Amino acid sequence: MTVDTARSTIVLRPARTSDVHAIKDLVAPLAEQRILISKESVTYFESIQEFLIAEVDGQIVGCGALHVMWEDLAEIRTLATADAWRGKGVGRALVAKLLENAATLGVNRVFCLTFEEDFFVRNGFTIMADQSVVDPAVYSELLRSADEGIAEFLDLARVKPNTLGNTRMIRQL
Repeated sequence: MTVDTARSTIVLRPARTSDVHAIKDLVAPLAEQRILISKESVTYFESIQEFLIAEVDGQIVGCGALHVMWEDLAEIRTLATADAWRGKGVGRALVAKLLENAATLGVNRVFCLTFEEDFFVRNGFTIMADQSVVDPAVYSELLRSADEGIAEFLDLARVKPNTLGNTRMIRQL
């Protein structure tokens, strides 16, 4: 998928294993600012099929992942844009494509944990007042997951206080 901006063409493509180092480089400064959580390389390799890469003129300028949690629920995670490319449509293009992928998979609710509330509001997300969006039976199934993102979403005591202090947001598709 390509997205033309006023100045550049953003190419979105599935991530490859050779992109893991670039993903880590995009995440590193945001992890230092405690905006994202840094992960071990093995974690990125294990989830590489969830990632999209944004390129401009062959240079990787952004990434984002869609992690399916349940039949109708997924999370946008590890959304990162190179500092020089913030505010130029890279994040918006990644979110749009990740939401499209979610719909293709049959997911009708997508959430995120973010400090960028205004950005996600502009992309159709709302702040979650509580976790009532999850049916009690689904909640009990999700409790079996070892994934820390799911634990954050469920607001489990073992992740309190919220690791980063970010906001839970959700969007209906």
